[in-house]
Amino acid sequence: MTYNLIRYGVKDASIAENRALVAKVFEALDETKPQSVRYLVLELENGEFVHLVGYDKDSSELTGLDAFKAFGADHAERRSTPLARSSAKIVGNYRMLAKTDEAVPA
Repeated sequence: MTYNLIRYGVKDASIAENRALVAKVFEALDETKPQSVRYLVLELENGEFVHLVGYDKDSSELTGLDAFKAFGADHAERRSTPLARSSAKIVGNYRMLAKTDEAVPA
């Protein structure tokens, strides 16, 4: 599984909108239940959002969702800092992320 960490700041006036758009992505994931995608989003108290995305072959089961496209449509206008993306490897994991050999609950 390939993992990417994405981090960015959001303008104060856009935090609620960003949060709501992220929630819609999770609703779409709950409906479609793609098994090749893992996704975690954290909101930090300083207005930053951190996304951890894991996928098997490609991220299209996430990025192809209409809710994700809506999230990304005006993302640059909501941000207060540039988007920083980097590959990531999980070095340790205690009950936060499902193990790769463990079934993800439906």
